[in-house]
Amino acid sequence: MKTTVWVGLILGLWAALAGPVGADGTAPANPEIPPGAELAPQKQAWEQSVGGEMAARPLLKARLAGWPRSLRAAPPAPDTDPRTFLLKLAADTWRGLDAFTDLAHGLPLDRVEFENGGIAPETTRIGDYTSVTNIGFHFLAVASANELKLIDREQALTRLKATLASLERMESHRGFFFNYYNTTTLERTSDFISFVDSSWLTAGLMVARQAFPELAERCSRLIAQGDYGFFYDEKYRLMSHGYHVPLKTRSDYHYGVFYAESRLGSLIAIAQGAVPEAHWFAMSRTFPPDIQWQTRPPLGRVEYDVNGFRWTGGHYHWRGQDYVPSWGGSLFEALMPRLVLDESLYAPASLGRNGDIHTAIHRQYATEDLGFPVWGMSPSSNPGNGRYQEYGVKPLGIAGYPSGVVTPHAAALALLAEPETATANLRKLAALYPIYGDFGFYDAVDPQSGAVAYHYLCLNQAMILVALADTLADHAIQKLFAADAGVKKVLPLLGIERFAGQ
Repeated sequence: MKTTVWVGLILGLWAALAGPVGADGTAPANPEIPPGAELAPQKQAWEQSVGGEMAARPLLKARLAGWPRSLRAAPPAPDTDPRTFLLKLAADTWRGLDAFTDLAHGLPLDRVEFENGGIAPETTRIGDYTSVTNIGFHFLAVASANELKLIDREQALTRLKATLASLERMESHRGFFFNYYNTTTLERTSDFISFVDSSWLTAGLMVARQAFPELAERCSRLIAQGDYGFFYDEKYRLMSHGYHVPLKTRSDYHYGVFYAESRLGSLIAIAQGAVPEAHWFAMSRTFPPDIQWQTRPPLGRVEYDVNGFRWTGGHYHWRGQDYVPSWGGSLFEALMPRLVLDESLYAPASLGRNGDIHTAIHRQYATEDLGFPVWGMSPSSNPGNGRYQEYGVKPLGIAGYPSGVVTPHAAALALLAEPETATANLRKLAALYPIYGDFGFYDAVDPQSGAVAYHYLCLNQAMILVALADTLADHAIQKLFAADAGVKKVLPLLGIERFAGQ
């Protein structure tokens, strides 16, 4: 494939992983307002009618299911046994996720940002907007809370019925939801339909219909209304980044890197019969050596032909470890799909082992190279300026994100690879830094300065809870996902490949 095409593919991936900016990779003109806020005239009119954004904050708080009692809270005692610590973290995290949900519409708020050292709504940024990824993780979080016995079945059903009712009212296109909506008015605030975000909503619905058969018909109807072939580009055998509805065109960019969050969406598309199985092997394990700006030279780039599938392998090498790189080297890219897909079980010689290596290098790089007492880097809030930024371990990425901030959601994702060391790391985070609140961990800490981003981000908190459910409840969410009839058919696909060098 020509280098110019590769550049297009990787730029598309960068845009996809750039965080809560516009789903097409462009930042909103004012980063303090939700993407596409100009598309929510009802919300804007309501806000103006009550005196503006500041005056609306207490009214938005009243729409929520709860509020923290204090900014800071004591973490579990240092002598608490590991399982009790994790259960306490799960309970606190769930209370926050449940609290920051719009009562009327059952939709999770994207974020709540505390400022000036307090929790008064007048000084708190309440992000009353949500993404389809957030909604998908709301389904996963409720299922996790039920598996951990934090709520009973009826409580779970009550919450998810409200969410389903809102989804059934919300505007969609070709069966897919737009990327952002206002949680107060249900107005869409985006013109873009994202492949990867849509796939996380589908994953949440798939788990929900397995966990709660009473909801299966409604969940299945929402899943079936969208055909993932809509995103598939037959020319490159890759999934497009998404679709611009006003322009009536797919994004120019594709998900070309295999070891990325988007691999779960690819598996779902194959499981639904919307794209061919060959798509799985069309994604790049490594880039060609003529792309010289890569962080490391690719090794072992040889052609494979197994069971009629053909692909090019390859790996990076760093300090005795061979691995297939991600784009940025974050734990988000490496382990997020493992929240629902047990890659260690179904792909032990490829994705499973690779996730373990990425986790080990994260730990080694942070503690040895950077001298941090804690580890786990992934896109999260910057404690210095409050903005959402990319973080990772540069040698693990093709381009590589910068290091500098540790985020609890990455530390929790590591439970899926190294449960004992990851638990010790979470305990150290809570003990060393003022990062634990009434609703569990805040979003990020700078280990050098000790500065904390006192933000709750729905997605990051939900990832913590789902990782805890898989760890404490015997792979509960992974098992529910694997029980899906379509997923069952394609699980053997994961075992075909053995990553080079591993």
